[in-house]
Amino acid sequence: MWDPAVYHRYGTERSRPFFDLMARIGADGPREVVDLGCGPGELTATLAERWPQARVTGLDSSPEMIAKAAALGSAAQFRVADLTAWRPGPATGVVVTNAALQWVPEHRELITAWARELPAGAWFAMQVPGNFDAPSHRALREVARSEPYAAVVGDVVRDAPVDDAAGYAALLLDAGATVDAWETTYVHLLPDGGDEHPVLRWMEGTALRPVKAALGDLAWRTFRVTLNARLRAVYPARSGHVAFPFRRIFVVAHL
Repeated sequence: MWDPAVYHRYGTERSRPFFDLMARIGADGPREVVDLGCGPGELTATLAERWPQARVTGLDSSPEMIAKAAALGSAAQFRVADLTAWRPGPATGVVVTNAALQWVPEHRELITAWARELPAGAWFAMQVPGNFDAPSHRALREVARSEPYAAVVGDVVRDAPVDDAAGYAALLLDAGATVDAWETTYVHLLPDGGDEHPVLRWMEGTALRPVKAALGDLAWRTFRVTLNARLRAVYPARSGHVAFPFRRIFVVAHL
């Protein structure tokens, strides 16, 4: 289960890559814009503001996220859907997927299929986190694969579910697209205000969600305490803030 309130803890930091991605899309008057993995919908709503003549649709597999999005009163439409089942239509002019494909094991095959099915002139824009080798995720894997958690969540955490920018660019170049691909490391300066480490609070909105779902309440509390200590060791606070470098991978393709 996704919790929109937990996800929003660092909403400004999470939204910045979306706007950096959108700045590289050159579409003028698309008829249909689709946001795959739209989450709570605020960012999708900005697509409806940018292209008011377009039919803008946000899709997400989480009923909780879609309920939050539907309550915005945006011109965009939202519905619960599995993005792996989505296919472009003849009017699809822009496809956006922001921080979603890392959850889909077969996303490389999907990207290739979408690129081949999108009409000429369409734009495809994606962003995925590229921080799976960061200290935060190494600490997560170490705790998850230690006792007494390994049997329950050792296989839940993932090593490297995404490619680098060059890998995704190659997929889209093979499909005949013009490609713009890059990587950015944002240094988020998170306020350190108490016993709970801010990187732990960040991870609870995303990477820790499946771990929490797999563990019982007591095991989750002890897991959280152990990981909190590991994170405080690798991300020390200075001047009341924790520097949290976060690498992200971007690709924009024009078909």
